[in-house]
Amino acid sequence: MDQAITAEPERVRIQLSARAAGPATQTAGKAGDAKPSVAEHDWREELTKAACEVFDVMVGTSLTFPAEPWPTFVPDFAAMVGIAGGLTGLVSIRTTADCARRITARMLGDDEAGAAEAAQDAFGEVCNMIAGSFKGRIAGLADGCALSVPTVIFGKDFTLFSLARGEHYEVTFDFEGQLLTVSLDLHG
Repeated sequence: MDQAITAEPERVRIQLSARAAGPATQTAGKAGDAKPSVAEHDWREELTKAACEVFDVMVGTSLTFPAEPWPTFVPDFAAMVGIAGGLTGLVSIRTTADCARRITARMLGDDEAGAAEAAQDAFGEVCNMIAGSFKGRIAGLADGCALSVPTVIFGKDFTLFSLARGEHYEVTFDFEGQLLTVSLDLHG
């Protein structure tokens, strides 16, 4: 499995779109379930709080902010979860395969070599928990939104491109000396 994590495809371009579907669509249109306004929330702050909470509770390590300017950062491991309903968008987390294995090892209480096989699932679950924590922080959003199944991508030289074409918020963290970014793309 470790070979798969370090595979180097020539170039991967991922395009994602979140659309409202299922029960969340039905509840989003009811009175009292108004769509959250971008102006009403500090989305970056809510995303930061959600990520820090998940890392504190599930990974057992606090995230910090790196000193700027930080070195060139080329992520080769990413996970994303779509949000659909009262709010439509995408939550993603990006880092290196080494950092993803380190996060997995902390979550599972395992060594990094043993965590390599579980890194894809664990990293996807971290993204899923951040998205869940984020939507739970916004009043009226938890019941009016659904989350997609996490998608995990790894390899060299890929670009995440969200078709949401709206607002983009990104926070860069330091996790035990390695950089990771958590981002939110909201449909306009």
